[in-house]
Amino acid sequence: MIIALLFFFIIYFGVIALMIISMWKVYEKANKPGWAAIVPVYNLIILLEIAKKPTWWVAMYFVPFANIVFMIMTMNSVSKNFGKDEGFTVGLVLLGVVFWPILAFGSARYVDAKVAATSNNDLLDS
Repeated sequence: MIIALLFFFIIYFGVIALMIISMWKVYEKANKPGWAAIVPVYNLIILLEIAKKPTWWVAMYFVPFANIVFMIMTMNSVSKNFGKDEGFTVGLVLLGVVFWPILAFGSARYVDAKVAATSNNDLLDS
């Protein structure tokens, strides 16, 4: 029982470390400070800058059910700014532990695309 618990914690902290390192690397690829990935709330502000979304969206992350919608839209913009498509967005949302390292350590480059220019929803982008 103790060995299983120890094994669980090793895997658990390994996954956490992988996610922190991956997000740190993605932030650095986008020319943002990597340490921002480990600071609560500030990491959302920087993620929204990477996604080219307005900072007031941070407030929406604290509204139940709306946070899911805004998170999906943010992940879509992040994946588009790294040259990926909607399928990659689904991966970031559902299997982040796999797709964040792909984004961080793969060949994806931050292209700084104007996702807001292709959006038809001006109310949310302003």
